[in-house]
Amino acid sequence: MSADHSEFDLRAHREKRWVAISSLVAAMVLTATKIVVGLWTNSLGILSEAAHSALDLAAAAITVWTVRTSAQPADAEHHYGHGKFENLSALVQTVLLWIVCGWIIVEGFRRLFGVEEAHVDANVWAFGVIVFSIVVDLSRSRALAHAAKKYRSQALEADALHFSTDVWSSLVVLLGLFCAAAGQQFGIAWLHRADAAAALAVAGIVIVVSLRLGRRAVDELVDAVPAELRDRVEQAAAAVVGV
Repeated sequence: MSADHSEFDLRAHREKRWVAISSLVAAMVLTATKIVVGLWTNSLGILSEAAHSALDLAAAAITVWTVRTSAQPADAEHHYGHGKFENLSALVQTVLLWIVCGWIIVEGFRRLFGVEEAHVDANVWAFGVIVFSIVVDLSRSRALAHAAKKYRSQALEADALHFSTDVWSSLVVLLGLFCAAAGQQFGIAWLHRADAAAALAVAGIVIVVSLRLGRRAVDELVDAVPAELRDRVEQAAAAVVGV
């Protein structure tokens, strides 16, 4: 029985590490591509997505390290193992998200209400990189969610949630690019600012998700009891005669 359990743990560690490394490679490719296309087209929406992908890269690197560290058994300095490193990883990701959001919001408002109009070249490469990003994020989000559910890994679950949110932010940026392209085609100046508006929408999405993720991570780190579990315990205790 012990041998079977050890073999399962080994398989779990290998699969978790594989999906984490795959996510890391995808983040590297997306970050580099979005930076190049974003600078070329002067799209704040794509640059905000590049910053988001750079954050994904850092988060994926943290997850790879976390999966490796959390699998280590208890030792003299860590009597209960290293599982809390997964929760710490999720909290670090949250802080990084807030930093990125701050930059996006400042630049977004500057472009929306600034005197100078930022020209966005909404060409085929701009649309292509966002569509490519959506396909990649959907694929890795599903793979991470499957592994997280199978092995009850909070770090992988955090990454899966993170990348599924990236899909929505990419769709918002895609809409902004369509508006910018329409502005170029029909000479509608105010539509050019849709790219900056899309970037601000991305920041809003990221803030909401990061707050939820951060709260869960803190609850796990301080061993907070979930409200649902507390209610079930109270109901079970109340059902016992004399309690």
